[in-house]
Amino acid sequence: MPEVDALVADLNGRAVGAVVAEIELASISVLKTFDPPVSAFAGLEVTGVERHGKFVDLDVDGLHLVIHLAKAGWLRWSDHLSDKRLKLGNGPLAVRVRLDAGDGPHVGFDLTEAGTRKGLAVYAVRDPQDVPGIAALGPDPLADGFELAPLLDGRRMQVKRLLRDQKVVAGIGNAYSDEILHAAKLSPFAIATDLHDEQVTRLEAAMREVLGEALAEAHGKPAAELKDDKRSRMRVHGRAGEACPVCGDTVAEVVFADSSLQYCPTCQTGGKPLKDRSTSKFLK
Repeated sequence: MPEVDALVADLNGRAVGAVVAEIELASISVLKTFDPPVSAFAGLEVTGVERHGKFVDLDVDGLHLVIHLAKAGWLRWSDHLSDKRLKLGNGPLAVRVRLDAGDGPHVGFDLTEAGTRKGLAVYAVRDPQDVPGIAALGPDPLADGFELAPLLDGRRMQVKRLLRDQKVVAGIGNAYSDEILHAAKLSPFAIATDLHDEQVTRLEAAMREVLGEALAEAHGKPAAELKDDKRSRMRVHGRAGEACPVCGDTVAEVVFADSSLQYCPTCQTGGKPLKDRSTSKFLK
């Protein structure tokens, strides 16, 4: 979410006021809607860019181009887009949005996605709430009045999974859930509804601190720098085998079929290693 928020701020400074010349598709499957067609955006002005959870929402004179970058997608801005037409294919380039900002060549951005597992999604809608993922979003953890405790009631699920569930809390993904739990000194396998009051208070404070600091660090950076900047700030996520910056213990990892988590045994689990759920009970 912090990087998406910074991306939205960057687009507000670059795209607002420009007119859509064309939206080109190199991947048909990335477009999840059919009405309105993307051709309806041509000639309309970009009037604003907002974030909903991890969705980017370009308001184009009342129509909305909504983007979810998923795990491996990214937006690449250019002040001089190539004049070459996109070809349908299986490469990383999925969408090109050409913008007319006045005299000179088209500016705009490409949407790309690395790897073979495709999750990048684009929606052309009249209302952002027409996107199912936005309509189902839980509250934003940095919004005024956010309270974590009511969201935990009755939820017998791992706190790591709860933080990543967009229907419970909007905008937190795999990386920042690891960072938040490390800051809160909580096991990722702790059961949400079993957390006592002090742990809940600690977790909510860690959410605000980790996300708030990341937001401040990300803002003002161009899109091309955001991913590398994010990786450089991680304390435990993606750092298995390295020393924990708090206590010096070795950062450990649990690997699942399609993801992994990292944590510090000393800071978070009383020194005990966590194991895959198929071979051990969860540690609380």
